[in-house]
Amino acid sequence: MKVLFTGIIVAGILLFNILSLSAQQVKPDDKYNRKEVMISMRDGIKLHTVIFTPKEQKESLPFLMLRTPYGVNTYPSPEKIGYVKDMADDGYIFIFQDIRGRYLSEGTFEMQRFSRNKTNPRAIDESSDTYDTIDWLLKNVPDNNGKAGIYGISYDGWTSIIAATDPHPALKAVSEQATPADMFMNDDFHHNGAFRLSYGFEYAVLTEAAKTDSLYNFGQYDTYDWYLKLGPLSNVNKKYLHGSLPTWNNFVAHPNYDTFWQKQALAYRLDTPRTAIQHVSGWWDQEDMVGPQTAYKTLEKRDKNHKNFIVLGPWRHGGWAGGEGKNLGNIKFDDQATATYFRKEIQAKWFAWYLKGKGDGKFAEAISFQTGSNQWKNYSAWPPKEATTTSIYFHANGKLSFEKPSAAEAKPFDSFVSDPSKPVPYRQRPIEETYGPGSRWYTWLTDDQRFVDNRPDVLTWQTDTLTEDVTITGNVAAKLFAATSGTDADWVVKLIDVYPQNYKKELKMSGYELMIADDVFRGRFRKSFSNPEPVTPGKVEEYVIDLHGADHVFKKGHRIMVQVQSTWFPIIDRNPQKYVPNIFEAKESDFQPATQKVYHSAAFASCIELPVVK
Repeated sequence: MKVLFTGIIVAGILLFNILSLSAQQVKPDDKYNRKEVMISMRDGIKLHTVIFTPKEQKESLPFLMLRTPYGVNTYPSPEKIGYVKDMADDGYIFIFQDIRGRYLSEGTFEMQRFSRNKTNPRAIDESSDTYDTIDWLLKNVPDNNGKAGIYGISYDGWTSIIAATDPHPALKAVSEQATPADMFMNDDFHHNGAFRLSYGFEYAVLTEAAKTDSLYNFGQYDTYDWYLKLGPLSNVNKKYLHGSLPTWNNFVAHPNYDTFWQKQALAYRLDTPRTAIQHVSGWWDQEDMVGPQTAYKTLEKRDKNHKNFIVLGPWRHGGWAGGEGKNLGNIKFDDQATATYFRKEIQAKWFAWYLKGKGDGKFAEAISFQTGSNQWKNYSAWPPKEATTTSIYFHANGKLSFEKPSAAEAKPFDSFVSDPSKPVPYRQRPIEETYGPGSRWYTWLTDDQRFVDNRPDVLTWQTDTLTEDVTITGNVAAKLFAATSGTDADWVVKLIDVYPQNYKKELKMSGYELMIADDVFRGRFRKSFSNPEPVTPGKVEEYVIDLHGADHVFKKGHRIMVQVQSTWFPIIDRNPQKYVPNIFEAKESDFQPATQKVYHSAAFASCIELPVVK
C-alpha cells in the first residue's frame, strides 16, 4: 500500500499547517514560554506533552488541556492560535498532549480505546491518561490554581468527553466539540448501519498506516471512479490493505451492532455529569453532527445539578474554531460572525467562569444559531418543549403537503430503479479525496442539490411556495413506507429548503436547494441493528429514519422539498440489494439492480415529522 505524508491536520481542526516535526521555538514576541516534557502514566508509558505558561504571569492560573492523536509538537504560542486566542489573552496554562501511540508519545494507539477495568489499578484508558496527566501537572507546574479544563474538536472532543467519565477532582470544565458518540448508529463510520466507505477507508489509512498522519495515494483526483472500480468491499483487504489496519479489520469483523460497537458508544460509557460539560455541534458537520447531541441527551437524563449544556451553530466540522463564520460554502448568515461569537462570547466565558470564577455563570441550557432567520436563540431545553410534531406528507405528482393523503390519491406510489453499478454521487463530481488538495468535503452538506434533479433514480416532492414562515426547532424524522424488488435496500432521505426562483437578495442563489436534515438507513436493520433480516421482495415496510436536530426557518416565498434515493456514493458503500450476511464479504455477483417504490397513500402515508414552532 502506498501512503503519502500530508502537512495538514485533519479537518483543519487547529487551523494551521504542520510544516515539520521539529519543535516549535519560542519567539521574542510570544506571550507564552514553552516547555516539553514526557509524563509517566500509571503503567509506565510516557506521553509527550507541551506546556505553555504566560511570560508575565501575575496570578495562579488554571490548566487548559487539549489531548489529540494529530500531533502537538509544532503548536505555536497559544495567542497565535485563533481557536483559543481569546482565552490565551485572558491567561491560562495551556497543555497540549499527544495521546498514547501517536506522534512523540510512547505506547500503542487504539482507535477509540475501550474503557478500562477499574478493578485493575494499572489498567489504562484515555480517562486514566487524562487523570494521571492532571495529577502530574498539579504537582510539577508552579503557580497553578488547582483547577483544570479540557476541550477539543472531533477526536479531541472525544478525548474530552471521555475525560469526564472518571474525572480528576481538579477537572472542573469540559467542552467536548463534535465528539463522535456511536460509530455504528451515526457519526464517522456508519449511519443507521450503512457504512461510510470513503471516510472509513481514508481515515483508517490516515491514522493507522503510520504513527504520523498519512494519506492514501489514489493516483487520481476524482475518487468516485476509484471506489466504483474497487468493486465489493472484500477487495479492500484483498487488493490493498492486506489485513494491515486494525480499524478496517474491525469493520469487516463487526458488520452489525454487536458488543464491539455498543461498548465503544458513549451511551455505554456515560452516566451522570460529574463536572460542567458543554457540548458543541455544527448543523452542517460532515463528520460528527450527531455525536454532541447524543452525548448531551445521554447525560441530560441524570443531570440533577444543571451541569449539562449544549451549543448548536451553523458550522461544518470544527468550523467554529477559526475565521469569522459569516458563511458556510454558498450559505451566508446576514454578516453575523458566528464563529467569532462562539469563541469570544461562549467558549471563553464558559472556561472563565468554571476555572477562574469570572463572569456571572449564567449560561442557557441550549444556545442555537437558528438558520433561515439567522439569529442566536436561547432555549431552556433541547429539543425545546414548545415544538409540536407536525407531519408533512408525500403525494402523487411530486407534491408535498401538510395534508394527509386521502383514499382518492391518484397513484399510491412513485418508483425508480436503483442500480449499484451507477450509484448517485453524494456530491457533485469530481469527488476529491477527503483530506486531499482542493477537497470540497468540508462544505458538501450545504451543496446545491440540483445536481441530482434530473436523475431517474432520485424521487422528489415539494410544497407550493410558502405563504408564511415555517419554523422547525428540534428533532426531524422520516416515516417512509417503501418496498423493493430486492432483499435489502438503502433509503436516503433529504429535507431541503428551496430558494425562490428569483431570489433578489442574492441572484446567484435563485432556486438553490439547501439540505437542512438528511440521512441514510440500511433496510436490513429495520427491526434490529444487532440482528439484521432480509427484506421481503415487494412487501411494503415502514422505515423510521432519524434525521436528527435542526433549528431552521423556511422563509415565506421558499419551498420545502424532500428527495429520496437508494445510493449516496462513495460516502456510503453500495448495498448489493441482495441480502448477504456480511456486506464486507459480498461478491461482485451479489450486486443487482432493484425497483424501489415509495408509497404515499391513505394506508401508507410517507411523511417527514417536523418539530414546528408557531
